[in-house]
Amino acid sequence: MHILVSNDDGYLAEGIRKLNHALGSLARTTIMAPDRNRSGASNSLTLDVPLRVFQSEPDVHYVVGGTPTDCVHIAISGYFDSEFDLVCSGINDGANLGDDTLYSGTVAAAIEGRFLGLPTVAFSLCMEPDSGRNFDTAARVASALIGRLLEQPLERGITLNVNVPDLPYDELRGIRATRLGGRHRSKPIIPVRDPRDRRMFWIGPSGAGQDAGEGTDFHAVASGYVSVTPLQIDLTRHAALPLLAEWLKPLA
Repeated sequence: MHILVSNDDGYLAEGIRKLNHALGSLARTTIMAPDRNRSGASNSLTLDVPLRVFQSEPDVHYVVGGTPTDCVHIAISGYFDSEFDLVCSGINDGANLGDDTLYSGTVAAAIEGRFLGLPTVAFSLCMEPDSGRNFDTAARVASALIGRLLEQPLERGITLNVNVPDLPYDELRGIRATRLGGRHRSKPIIPVRDPRDRRMFWIGPSGAGQDAGEGTDFHAVASGYVSVTPLQIDLTRHAALPLLAEWLKPLA
């Protein structure tokens, strides 16, 4: 068993080091990650410039200027002589709940592995300001989940999105299968001035949970449970197809 480990926080991030260490007791691991923080990169793939890959230590590689998707794509598509059996992404420094999955580089790294035919899991630690940064908790959860996945594999097309409350391990209440919730609209952009008094803007913080009732990833984490959400790639709204076909008839 050979596991590819990636993230969007960069190859030096605490989370990826803790994840790699936890999985190292289960299988051979190799890190391929961005050279710096690429949070919010989503599924972007670099097509306009070539990318450089460097090895910082044995089995730890980083891509200069690359996105999480670039890293997984390069690793699986010919950079290494050996093949991979599984892709694990994280442990992200922050939650990836609900709508976050559309923007998340952590989730995107896992989805790229899924595009390339492998089972994949994304791990995030749901930290709040002044929280405990319990990466060891998330690493223990990752070890247990991947151990279970190796014992009894799921269908190949599923990507698991795992969010761990930022609590000591003994304070976790358990683990739940969840669906994605939804957030309120993001907070307004934040205007600032550069040294020449020109306007610039920071993207505002994410909105609070809106669709956050029981059964959602938001509710599970807020209640002290690890949230595990199965993701699919097909974005088609299948229930709307008959209505759309009828709507299009005058143009046919």
